[in-house]
Amino acid sequence: MKRIFKFIEKYYCIIILLFVFIALSYPSSFNWVVSDYADINILNLLLSIVLFTMGTTLKVDNFIRIFKNPKEITIGILAQYFIMPILAFILASIFSLDAALTVGVILVGTVPGGTASDVMTFLAKGDVALSVSLTAVSTLLSPILTPILTLILVGNQISFSPIDMFLSIVQIVIIPILLGLMLNYKFPEFCMRLREYLPAISAIVICVIVAGVMGANKQAILTSSIVIMVVIIIQYFLAMALGFIIGYLSGMDRKSIITIAIELSFQNSGLSTGLAKTHFPNLTAATVPGALYSIWQNFAGSIMAYVLNRHFDDSD
Repeated sequence: MKRIFKFIEKYYCIIILLFVFIALSYPSSFNWVVSDYADINILNLLLSIVLFTMGTTLKVDNFIRIFKNPKEITIGILAQYFIMPILAFILASIFSLDAALTVGVILVGTVPGGTASDVMTFLAKGDVALSVSLTAVSTLLSPILTPILTLILVGNQISFSPIDMFLSIVQIVIIPILLGLMLNYKFPEFCMRLREYLPAISAIVICVIVAGVMGANKQAILTSSIVIMVVIIIQYFLAMALGFIIGYLSGMDRKSIITIAIELSFQNSGLSTGLAKTHFPNLTAATVPGALYSIWQNFAGSIMAYVLNRHFDDSD
């Protein structure tokens, strides 16, 4: 059984492409992902599962690190919630994206860092503890900052309720993380054993989310995929490059620089698709950028992590 989970973890970037192929070939096979069951939004439930698994890997020590290393944490969070939203807004404006795609791209920029960044940081020989801390802190700040930043960037053009977005982020993100944190506190040995399976479980859940969004928006993706893919790729590489530059100019060591770059470019794209579907129901294509970003960041990120892993060792 462990071998299967390790296989999924190792070949995640290929598996997600397989899910996308199935979703585009047989869109109805993943309709259940974007539907409701007994008044429960399945997509948001799946997101909560991913965040719960993240919570089970966290300890209070991860938050104590904030006070021990305020420089790296402060720079990382400021970059996350300043550079990414502005970058998203500029790209949406330059490429004259329509309202739906603009919302989607901006949500990708205003959501917190993604949990996959921790895995990529490990593979790229970055500072895993710093990555976990940055992901945790940016996620805990997201109920306040994501609605505010989204309102600033799109509120004048598109009506939505930042308060409702705040409440949904608390439900989708904060509560599952706190439950996972409590489980790890009460049953640390159980969570330690569970940790071997969590990356693969999260990977499959993310694949299902992406497939569901891709299948539901097949037509929109096929008609606008070239432009939006260009935007997504530029958004990813600019975020990565700016992360390296910020880390270097801040005088960080190599491991921290790699971590900041990965953390800045890896977004919680699943959350952006969930927020788009929940709070912009009339803009169905708003879920597309998040789904495409998820595919690209994991595909390109895996290659980047492999390259960095081959060119550096722990003694550098």
